Amino acid sequence: MKFLDQAKVFVKSGDGGDGSVSFRREKYEEFGGPNGGNGGRGGDVTIIAVNNLNTLIDYRYAQHFKAERGGHGMGKDRTGASGNGVTLKVPVGTQILDETRNSLLFDLTEEGQQVVVATGGYGGKGNTAFKSSTNQAPRRFTKGEEGEEFWIWLRLKLIADSGLVGLPNAGKSTFLKAVSRAKPKTADYPFTTLHPHLGVVKPKGWVQEFVIADLPGLIEGASEGLGLGHRFLGHVERTKVILHLIDSTAEDVAHSYQTIRSELLNYKHGIENKVEFVALNKVDCLSEEEIREKKEQLESVCDNKIFTISGVAGIGVDEILNEMATLLFKKSESNINEDGTKKPWTP
Repeated sequence: MKFLDQAKVFVKSGDGGDGSVSFRREKYEEFGGPNGGNGGRGGDVTIIAVNNLNTLIDYRYAQHFKAERGGHGMGKDRTGASGNGVTLKVPVGTQILDETRNSLLFDLTEEGQQVVVATGGYGGKGNTAFKSSTNQAPRRFTKGEEGEEFWIWLRLKLIADSGLVGLPNAGKSTFLKAVSRAKPKTADYPFTTLHPHLGVVKPKGWVQEFVIADLPGLIEGASEGLGLGHRFLGHVERTKVILHLIDSTAEDVAHSYQTIRSELLNYKHGIENKVEFVALNKVDCLSEEEIREKKEQLESVCDNKIFTISGVAGIGVDEILNEMATLLFKKSESNINEDGTKKPWTP
């Protein structure tokens, strides 16, 4: 299934039905009086977050969603039928923005969470509603209220426990392939990964599992819109920790680290404060002495513990996954209230 993380859709709720003008016409009832019913209510447009989706591809071509109009009122005080609503199913983590994309309307972060984005119009009143002691045969009615209609943007920010970041060809997709059943495309040229991939990881010795998101490679200036990274940096906002992979075969590993780190700092949105695991990848291509030199270079600009790994050879993979699991599941346990309910996660 093709990945799509943003889509523009048009929504329109149903108009309310018109009220009715009607009078009783029955044998032996000389003064039957009004009996016009009210109009039915228009249908709503609702958006619900479901757990079995991870893309907005359904809204690539189907972009217009209109709820039904309410039925008109009828004689014998019959109210018009309410219009059927429309429900849009989106992945958990979808944000709903206005047409300008400047205002966040809703943020669906939990399964089953739903919001009414366009409310159906109320039905008009029939002439029965206007009957009074001074006006016993009203011919007045009101039209149904118009529904709402506008364009909105759906923007998906994947919810994963960890996000893989790094320069193009840092070995992120290969690492994800090695630790999960995900099958991202891998090749020896930059920007092989064009959209995020999710993989479920179960570290050795752990019962629990966690989700890793492989994000397209970042480049210098990504936070300002260069390359593919600016669009996908938003997915890092949802992750609990960051796994920063650095190609150990690069000439200047310190510069590689600083390039990505500066983009995360410039993008902000809380990414700069997330826990970061730093790993020199592809160490199977280096000698022990070269690994030591590269590690020293990286330690001069990074205060975090430096892991040395190889996704292809499996070197150091279990160690770093164990460290990540220890942090992630420790955080999960600390987020449980005394009554067993979950606290909101905070980085």
